[in-house]
This record gives sequence, C-alpha cells and structure tokens, in this order.
Amino acid sequence: METSVQDIADDLIKLYAEREASKGYAFSPDHEMQRQFESAFPYQETDDQIRSIHEIKQDMERERPMDRLLCGDVGYGKTEVAIRAAFKAIADGKQVALLVPTTILAQQHFDTIMDRFQDYPVKIAQLSRFRTRKETTETLKGLKNGTIDMVIGTHRLLSKDIVYKDLGLLIIDEEQRFGVTHKEKIKQMKANIDVLTLTATPIPRTLHMSMLGVRDLSVIETPPENRFPVQTYVVEYNGALVREAIERELARGGQVYFLYNRVEDIERKADEISMLVPDAKVSYAHGKMSENELESVMINFLEGESDVLVSTTIIETGVDIPNVNTLIVHDADKMGLSQLYQLRGRVGRSNRVAYAYFTYRKDKVLSEVAEKRLQAIKEFTELGSGFKIAMMRDLTIRGAGNLLGAQQHGFIDSVGFDLYSQMLKEAIEERRGDTTAQDKFEPEIDLQIDAYIPDTYISDGKQKIEMYKQFRAIGSIEERKELQDEMIDRFGEYPQEVADLFTIATMKVYAVQERVELIKMEKGIVRMTLDEKASGEIDGQKLFELGSKYGREIGLGMEGSKLIISVQTKGKKTEEWLEVVLNMLRGLQDVKKRNHSIFIKFCLSLVYITFDVTDTKLRVKW
Repeated sequence: METSVQDIADDLIKLYAEREASKGYAFSPDHEMQRQFESAFPYQETDDQIRSIHEIKQDMERERPMDRLLCGDVGYGKTEVAIRAAFKAIADGKQVALLVPTTILAQQHFDTIMDRFQDYPVKIAQLSRFRTRKETTETLKGLKNGTIDMVIGTHRLLSKDIVYKDLGLLIIDEEQRFGVTHKEKIKQMKANIDVLTLTATPIPRTLHMSMLGVRDLSVIETPPENRFPVQTYVVEYNGALVREAIERELARGGQVYFLYNRVEDIERKADEISMLVPDAKVSYAHGKMSENELESVMINFLEGESDVLVSTTIIETGVDIPNVNTLIVHDADKMGLSQLYQLRGRVGRSNRVAYAYFTYRKDKVLSEVAEKRLQAIKEFTELGSGFKIAMMRDLTIRGAGNLLGAQQHGFIDSVGFDLYSQMLKEAIEERRGDTTAQDKFEPEIDLQIDAYIPDTYISDGKQKIEMYKQFRAIGSIEERKELQDEMIDRFGEYPQEVADLFTIATMKVYAVQERVELIKMEKGIVRMTLDEKASGEIDGQKLFELGSKYGREIGLGMEGSKLIISVQTKGKKTEEWLEVVLNMLRGLQDVKKRNHSIFIKFCLSLVYITFDVTDTKLRVKW
C-alpha cells in the first residue's frame, strides 16, 4: 500500500509540476463588451455565481493553463458561468469547445447558447449525431479555418479529424459520464489550453484531485429563488404506489419520468404503465434508438404530447423540462450515488414541489453498499447537496479510486479514504521537500483497557472496520466531535467501550500537539513521556500547579532529557483515571516555557529527589 501511494504521489507531483511550468495563453482583462454581455443576463446572479466567475476569470488571465472544476447542483447556473468564460475567450480571438456526454444535452446547450449570443457576431456550431453529413463537413472546415468561434458536441469532438485553428478554452460538462478512452483523449487536448469542468456531483477521482490542489475548485451552493427541495422516498416497488404517484402529478398538469434501465423490455414496461394509468399518454426512449426516433420522442415529451416518459439513464444528463416534477426509478439499488443524484436533478426545476421515488424489488435483500447509497440520497434532500454527497458519502462508499488511472473504485478499500488521503498528502509533501511531512509525530498509546466497538453496538463486520478506520483518522477535536455525532446518528447512543475509544482518540490528538511520544500503563501507573523538545519547553511552576490539583496521584520524573508525568490508577475506576490523564495532557499546552533548566531548578527547590545509579533515572515525587 505504501509503495502504491508513493507511486501515485510521484505521478501527481509530475502532473502538478508540468501544469505549473507549462505556459498557456493569458487572456485580456474584461473590457466594455464583456460587461455589456454580462449585464444582459435576465436573472440576478447568486453570490456563489459571482465568486465562481471571478475565480475563473483570474485563472484565464494568468499564463498558467486553467484546470478548474465548477461544482453546482442542477439548475444552479453553471451554464451561465461557463458562457461568460466562453465569451471572454472568443472576445480575445480564441475558439471554444464545449464537450457534453449526450446528443440531447448538446442540443439543449446549443439552443441556450445561441439564444444568449444572439446579439453578438459569434458563430456557433454543433457536432453530434443530430447533424447531417453536410453540416458536419462545414463545421470541420470552419473549425480549421477559424470561421467558427464555438463548437458544442459529444465525444465526436474527440475524433482525429477535428482540427482547430486556435483553441483557447475547453469546457467539459459532466466529465464522469465519459469512458476511459474518451478521458485519455480529453487529457491530450488539455495540454496548453484552459479547461473548465462542470459537474453537479463530482466523481471521487475528480473531486479528490481538486482537494489535493491538482485542480482548482469553485462551488455554487446557493439555490435560485423559489426552489424547493425534492421530496425523496426510498420504497419497495408496487403498482399501487406507481399509479398514485403518476395520477397525482397528472392532476396538477405535470409530467413524469419513469426510469427503467433495461433496453430489452422497456417497451413492455411502458405498456405496463399504460395499463396501470389508462388516462396517461406513455412514451419510451433509450440510447439504442436511431437519432431521428430519439429526437422525435424527446421533442414530443418536451412539447407535452406525452405525460409519462419511460426511459433509460439517457435522461440523466438530458433535456431540461421544468414541467416534469415526479421521478420514479425502478431498481434504484443497482445505480451509483452520483447517478441517483443526477437523476433526481431532472425534477424540481421549477417553483413546484417535486417528488422522487427510488424503488427496489419487493423482498429483495439489499447489499450494504446499495443500502448506504439509497440512505444517503434520502438523507441529502436539501438544496445544494450534490457537493456534500460526493464529499461525505461517495468518497467513503466507493473510495477515491486511482487518481491518475482508469480505475474508479477499490484501490483504497484496504485502508479507507481518510487514511489514504492522509498518506497521499504526506507523500506529496515529502516529494516536494516539505520537512513537516518528514517530521510526522506518531505517539504510542498502550493503556490496557477495553476500548473497542462491541458486536452489540455494531454487528456488521464491514461497518465496524469502516468506523475503526475513521477513529484512526481523527486528527482534531472537531473531527472527534463529528465522528461522535455520526455514530449516534447511525447507530444510537454508544456504550462505555466506545466512549473509551473516543477518549484514547482525544489523547492522541493532544499527544501529537504536545509531543508526548509514549502513554503507557505499567503496574497500576500511567507514564506519559514527552520527547526532548517538548520537555525543554515546560514551565515548572505552571506544571506544579497543574499537578497539585490531584495531590499524590501525580508524579514527575526525568529520564535522560525527557520529562515523565505519571498518574496513579490504583483504587480508581477506569473512567476516573482516564479523565485525569486526559486533563494532564490537555493542560500541557498551558504550561510551556522555553528554558528547560528553570524547570529542573524549580523541581529541586520543592521536592525530594531519589537518584537510581543503576538505571540513570531521576525520579521526582510530590
């Protein structure tokens, strides 16, 4: 594992160094035309939008190529932010490419951008299967000779026959929807151009790279006005529920998405829905349809010709239809958390309350991972939670994956995401020559107490391992409090054994801060050994005052140039002496002084000394 982390750290440092060293194009500062274009936006920008736009423009005006991830929920205004970046690039004579995962999304972006640029002499083209061969040929020619300023397209943009005259900005929408081969081609395109990636729920790999500083991150968390959270239900599938949900939506003049991800019998499922709700006009769509068929179905649905669209995950990044405010997902347990979140983003895009039903088959025993995903999607119903889902759940459920390779899961399962991140961060700092990483302080704690997670509290082995990993990763009092809250939320009030685990985790936090290298129970006495540096910083008078609160329970000693604080445990309950040890550790931050010799002189003036010649240990007791 250590070797793997070091290898990845080496690759990341190389990638980071190349990015820092490479020179791109420094775009001009905003001019009057840019300001006019932005003032024509018909809505009030949110604070997050304004901040994100500012961050992106700052990146673009630097020589170093931009590589920024813009994360924001569906409908939160990421497109407008991207459009302003595109305008800035085009105004400087550069070309812009917008890469999207589906043909339908390409069409929607094309329509939106054409409308936004209508008052400006900007030529925009589209490359997708909705375009004829003649239109495609003309677009390729225009990109090569520079007459086309911006192109919007699917993976067709990654083909070898695409040649740009002067590409300056690449915008990627929903990068996680592209396959490994496409991602490698995207990486080649990125060489010396500015790149802006848009996503609602970032995949762990892209998000984790942002967290490590390999990519810059902007987040839009502020919802538009009059937007309500989607009411989310995780339930067993049954016909009565489906009929009731569809009828309720139709009664208010709305439409319904029914997600069914099996192409082979999607037509049968559409017929089944028609029988359940005879008054509903039902259509279906899937990715294997011809381009004309698919376009016709989607346009009919968009124009209200059908009430229910039974579809595969092609709707995940599909057309924005504000009138669709009920979503029913069949076999939701088979989908990833990011997918579920994207799907839920298809509804609730107007000022109506929307409903999402994530169903699983009756009597089916869900796997632990599926259960976690469905629980997470149910918990995170508040607006703007896409970023939180990726941070708090998907990273843990799937792991961050291999940061630079194609693998999207499993690499870090053996140690857990938090510990893996910590190891990787340290390895990167070490490779960069950061001395603080090499000076990593790791105290040893051996108190011979029953501090563990009992089966009566958490019976599932995998969950228990996950929680132990989280205990291991605690690095601050705030992190400890967060884990305490999480355990109570997930498993209820914890027993004394778990409380003792938290106490030891807290001791470790203070031990690292105060450089206490060993905390060990020996023959009824807990000995805390400070390293030489920390021992030399103790103010004797203050330490005496701290220890005197506990009378003869506390002992002080020197072992060479290391200070030893001992705590008597005989006749005390475990929780009582643990509290004393913890208080002494906590108090060390208040008893510091630079001159170590003052502490020795102070001890000599107050206490009697015994000197054992055989083991050269100086022992001091009150």
